[in-house]
Parts: sequence; C-alpha cells; structure tokens
Amino acid sequence: MSPAYTRVRPAQVVLAALVIWLVLVLPNHPGKMTPATLLTFPLELPALLLVMIALGQRPAARLILTLLLVLLTALKLADLVTYQVLDRPFNPVADLPLLDAALRIVAGTFGVAAAAFSVLAAGALLLGLAAAIWWALGIWSHLDRPGPLPALAALASMAILAAYANAPTGAWGLPIATDSIRLAAQRTALAQRTYADLRQFRRMARGDPFADRPELLNAIDSDVLVIFLESYGRTSFDTPFYAETHLPILRRAEADLARAGLAMRSGFLTSPTQGGQSWLAHASFANGLAVSDQSRYLAALASGRQTLFHHAQRAGFRTAAVMPAITRPWPEARRMGFDRVLAADDLGYRGKPFNWVTMPDQFTLAASDRLLGGDHDRRLFAQIALISSHAPWVPVPEMVDWDAVGDGRVFDAMAEAGDPPRVVWRDPERVRQQYRKAISYTLQAVAEYALRHADDPPLLIVLGDHQAAASIAQDARRDVPIHIIGPKALVERSTDWGFTPGLVPPAGTAAIPMEAMRDLILHGFSGSLQTPPA
Repeated sequence: MSPAYTRVRPAQVVLAALVIWLVLVLPNHPGKMTPATLLTFPLELPALLLVMIALGQRPAARLILTLLLVLLTALKLADLVTYQVLDRPFNPVADLPLLDAALRIVAGTFGVAAAAFSVLAAGALLLGLAAAIWWALGIWSHLDRPGPLPALAALASMAILAAYANAPTGAWGLPIATDSIRLAAQRTALAQRTYADLRQFRRMARGDPFADRPELLNAIDSDVLVIFLESYGRTSFDTPFYAETHLPILRRAEADLARAGLAMRSGFLTSPTQGGQSWLAHASFANGLAVSDQSRYLAALASGRQTLFHHAQRAGFRTAAVMPAITRPWPEARRMGFDRVLAADDLGYRGKPFNWVTMPDQFTLAASDRLLGGDHDRRLFAQIALISSHAPWVPVPEMVDWDAVGDGRVFDAMAEAGDPPRVVWRDPERVRQQYRKAISYTLQAVAEYALRHADDPPLLIVLGDHQAAASIAQDARRDVPIHIIGPKALVERSTDWGFTPGLVPPAGTAAIPMEAMRDLILHGFSGSLQTPPA
C-alpha cells in the first residue's frame, strides 16, 4: 500500500465519493424525486474526483469546489420550493427578495418561533453540507498521484462530460446524467437573460403613450374600486371540484345584482405569477407592463412610469390603497400614485387574526367604506386587496350582519375555530377543501358588498391576482377571472375588451394579459379618445 493510502481508509474513500454523488444526483424538481433519478450516475462525479486527485492537497482549490457544490445544492433546494409554490424555477437574480416575504408568511402562519427555526435549520443544513463536502474532497485529495495519469484522466472525463452535456437529453440511452452542469449552465443563461430583459424593461417603462393625453378617465361619474381577490383563479370555473361550489355562488350573485339594476361583464386575464407574489399582479395591472419578477417590479418603481392611479390623480380622483396584508413600512407606495394608504394597522381591526390573514374580507370592505366614504368633493379611485383567501386558508371566516361588524371582535370565535394549519396541512385534500371554502367566502363578501351599494353604485373592477399553486388549484395555468360590475353606461364601455355579460364567462373564453388592463381602462373610460394609443 502506498504511503498516501495509509492516511485514508478504503471505507472513507467510498463514503466520500457517496457524499459527492448525493449532491450531484439531488434533483431540482419535485417531479424528479423518484428512485430512477436518484439511481442515475452523474458524469460530473469522476471528473470532480479525478480533479481532486490531480490537484492534491491544495486548500484554495478544495475551498472553491466546496463553495460551488454548496451553491449548487442551495440552488436545487430553492428550485424544489419554488416549483412547489410558484410552479417555476428559482431565478437567482430576481427572486432573492422573496426570502424575506417567505419568512413573514411562515411567521404569520406558524409563528415567529417556526420562522426562526426555519432560518436556523437552513443555516445548519448548509453548514453541515459544506463540512461534509470539504471532508469528502479532502479524502480524495490525499490519494496517490502516479505521474500525469490523474490529470489526463480528469481532462478526458471533462471532455466526455462536455460532450454529453451538449447532447440531447437522454442521448446514448445510458443511465447517466449531467443534470448539475446543465442546471448551472441554464441558470447562468437565465441570469444573463434577466439582466438583458431588465434593461429592456427599463426602456419600456420610461415610455408611456398616455403620458401627455388630456381628459383621461373623464367618462367616469362614480367612484372606482379595483378589488383584488387573493388566489381567485380560473380553476373556480374549469375544475369540477371547485366549479361545483363556486359557479352556483356566482350565478346567484349575478341574478341578485341584475335585479338590483347593476350591469356585469366578465372575462379572464393572464396573471404574471402563480401561487404567490400578489404584488406582481397589482403592479402589472397598474403599470400596463408585464411585471413578472421582483427585478421588474423594482425597475417599474424606479422608472417613474405613470400607473393607472397616477392618471386617476391627474383626472381629479382621490386615490387610495386598502392593504390589510401590509404590516410593515411600505415606502414604495408613494411612487404608485396613492394619495392615501390604509395598511393593516390603519383599518381599525381589534379582532383576532386568522393566522397569517390579518382580518376577514368583510371587515376590510366595511372599513374601506368607513374610512374612505362620506361626503367628498372628489370621487374615489381605490385599490382594495382582499386576503381571506390567502394561504393557509385556516380558519375561514363566515359572513355576519354588516351592521354587526364593528371593530372586528365579532369574528374572534371564528378565528379560533377548527384545526390549526400544522394539522390541516398534513392532508393535501383538506388543504384543497379549505381553499375552496375560502374562495366561496370571498365571493359572497364581494357580492353582498356590491348589493349594499346598488342604490349609488361605484364601478367595481373585481379580479383575481393569481391562481393558487398548481398542486392546490389542480390547474397550472395563470388565468384569473375579472368582473366589471356597476352602472350599465360604464360597464358597457368594456364591451370591446372581449368580456361577456354576467359573472360567468363561457367555457373556453380566451384570456388577455393582465398588463393590458391599464391601457384598456384609460382608453375605454376617456370620452375624448377615439383610437387606442399606438
């Protein structure tokens, strides 16, 4: 036995190779978590091990490889979570700010202790992984190096690896894979595309065909409320499990609203997101540009582009945002065109929270009337975000008499009813049942709210922000419903948008991009405009 092998045992050599193998075969998609995937042989493995033999005991090289493998694993784990929640891969350029939002949701749903434990567990996992990889690479760096043979073998392995990585997936018909190097190459390309796309978006954001147009929105003679319904998606119309509950609610509401003299038109929009990141949908709707990730969101804020609410300000409306999910400072609201922002603490709710959900939708709507209504010399143009249908959907409130809403303490017993999220979320079927129930509640709240204002109706633009995660919605599309409700003369101005009368669009109705809505509204409700802007 050579002197080098006296320092490492054969069992250590095998175990070290197994550590690197596990890192390389870890899939980045929930659908690949199968025995077949885990039993593939990664071509990166012999290349890495031979490189370590060839380099020998060089701590700098060992550290660089350790960091690269830890980053690769972190990217795969981020992909697994992002695919599960948002049905897309993790974007290392645009998605880092989501970590803070995710922690706040965990804290609001399962408690601050759970959020702190998540951070500590993730840190411990990465530190443990780094230590294991450092050890494994060190074992192989101590093996004998008989002349140039390991270096030549490493070069040959990398040549084979490069050839296979560039071959079509499944080429050669062998149970081998280069998923790790493919993933690294794909994410590098994605980062480059994201930066290029961001530069283009900034150029687009600076141009606004409506910027200098006079008399915008002058055809509107009532208040306007843009009401976003959290996680309200097309699945409520097309998936039997949800449609059998939600369509009857919508049809009853349609009949009630028609009897009250209100007109309605409905259709579908394609949201820029699914499963979360509601603010991207809000921004796409208001900016008239596809704000599909956090980088674009920040670019839109920095661009100075005039949102729908800026144009409403210029038209003489009072603008406001009612945001019951906002529990922290929101300085960027100043650049969105809102005269007034009513966050969670501003709405006067004194009841108990519904886990992450700060207050029921019925209270949010009642508080909007109380704080924004009354006699004013200017009409109102407001955005209202309803969040009772936000995960975890446990518990779901029930409607109460509107005169009994008060300061919200009437909902306290409901806020403590049923099993907590940690119990319900063990069963995916129970989660889907709770989601269905939450959407039913939100639809009922909005329908009753519209009826309460039927004598002096505002123009209501009611829409979903995004579908729930595909595993819950049972629908991977990004389509969401939109309903225009209000005085007939105003609602009929949306006739050319492709929306149909009533609250239930025909099956197969095509969706239009959510970002198209700003310009459609500005053109459709501006009496002096004869043609859309170029």
